[in-house]
Amino acid sequence: MSTFEERETAFEAKFAHDEETKFKAEARANKLLGLWSAKQQGLSGEAAESYALTVVKADFEEAGHEDVIRKVVADLEGKVEAEVIRGKRAEMLAEAKAQLMREAE
Repeated sequence: MSTFEERETAFEAKFAHDEETKFKAEARANKLLGLWSAKQQGLSGEAAESYALTVVKADFEEAGHEDVIRKVVADLEGKVEAEVIRGKRAEMLAEAKAQLMREAE
């Protein structure tokens, strides 16, 4: 294998790893947002976990995280503003990435 092919293989492996990490962080952030939203709705325990799973599943409706935001906004209508939810989602994404980094150590 030539040096060029080795570099190409390494770049492909890094890209695949980065995409997998991004997917895991997004899914974890959605679960954290779901748990936060469940708390806002007065849910706890198994009901909160079940609700959080519906938030994670909402992300598969379309590319990006707007489908998740839309679901949580609808579920918290009249309780929490959309911009607060967007801010909370960004906060949860940062937390999810930090958790993944700690787990990788």
